Amino acid sequence: MVRSIVSVLLLCFVVQFAHGAQNNIDGVRIWPSPDNTRVVFDMKAEPEFSYFTLKNPLRLVIDLKNTSNSTKLSGVANSGDLIKKLRYSTPKKLSSARVVVELNRNTKPSIFAVAPQGTLGHRLVVDLPDKGSSKAPTRAASTGTVVMDDSSSARDRDIIVAIDAGHGGHDPGSVGPAGTYEKHITLSIAKKLESMINKERGMRAIMTRSGDHYISPNRRPEIAREKKADLLISIHADAFSQPQPRGGSVWVLSMRRADTELGRWLEKSERHSELLGGAAEVINDKSSERYLTETILGLSMDHSMATSHDLGNKVVEELKQVTSLHKRKPQAASFAVLTAPDIPSILVEVGFISNPQEEKNLNWSKHRERLANAMFKATKRYFKQVPPDGTLWAQERSNNRRHKVRSGESLSLLAQRYNVKVSSIKAANDLSSDVVRVGQVLNIPRT
Repeated sequence: MVRSIVSVLLLCFVVQFAHGAQNNIDGVRIWPSPDNTRVVFDMKAEPEFSYFTLKNPLRLVIDLKNTSNSTKLSGVANSGDLIKKLRYSTPKKLSSARVVVELNRNTKPSIFAVAPQGTLGHRLVVDLPDKGSSKAPTRAASTGTVVMDDSSSARDRDIIVAIDAGHGGHDPGSVGPAGTYEKHITLSIAKKLESMINKERGMRAIMTRSGDHYISPNRRPEIAREKKADLLISIHADAFSQPQPRGGSVWVLSMRRADTELGRWLEKSERHSELLGGAAEVINDKSSERYLTETILGLSMDHSMATSHDLGNKVVEELKQVTSLHKRKPQAASFAVLTAPDIPSILVEVGFISNPQEEKNLNWSKHRERLANAMFKATKRYFKQVPPDGTLWAQERSNNRRHKVRSGESLSLLAQRYNVKVSSIKAANDLSSDVVRVGQVLNIPRT
């Protein structure tokens, strides 16, 4: 009789517990980045939570109301070193779950719930700011490595191109109808472009991100400036609510946003030296500092925007050889990643990931390589014409002789006259064929 009563009570308890635990952790992901680690809990339903931190040892404790603790936490991939371990602990109520995040360093967590979006369901997001990471990708690692040793002053420097793969980490960007994430497409194209640039003598690529981690849009141009980039190319894939739109496009900073950014830089007097270089030491008269600073920054931004438009046109010309175009001229917009006043910057939309056929194309490695090659060829064409001062290409250009093509002249005739190879003339002028036109001005190398 007693055994029967106990069995009934136990059954009631189990039923009550099963009824109480209405939510569930469906999965866990950890996203380390240079200055932040994000943990995402995929939830069955909207989470009800509270949290607190403990010391000795450092821990973050998260209580999830009416949630099962059946999902394993021990096998979650983690390439960073801020989080030592994820585990469960005894909750205050048996119908709830208590998650413990063991930490290697102190941090100030930010925790919030995210409603379903696209193919993603309910999520609980834990942000852990981190300035002391040794395993998480450092800025030098995630942005590429630019070697600047004592010997670099003895040679002309490389042209530095910053490549920005859009989105990343917890920000997937747009999602195609077949489930393709924009962040994966952009990183793949960026790496292909990086490889092409690094194989070109006199050019060097740096990446704002080389892995699947999040970097804020405002931080990306800052990385380009820290690495002294001559150009920033941001790669994205477009999307629309309907599947019909298709084609690539190129975007530059709008004049309205440019004026706003210039004003912000002028208000931040401590950052003037970042843009003015040696001129900042000359401008020491407080009465005229604002005027001279505004003039120099204005000229710098004018040059950057003119360069962006010129390069944007060249990218459009190359893109139309490999994909359809949504816009046949560079478009102006207010994108945060384009706001560096001293670095020419363009944003390239490689196609509409929301278009089923273009999503299929973007998942084809050969197509991504062609897109990267289009950006590379346009960039190379531009810098061959207008190489930045102090670069190897600028030095080689100054050493070249100039020749204006006359009627009846050909590359082979010019090569014979100047005692150089046809291939050398083609390389110096970035020519893809042996055809030259009357009136064309060619650089004639000396070797």
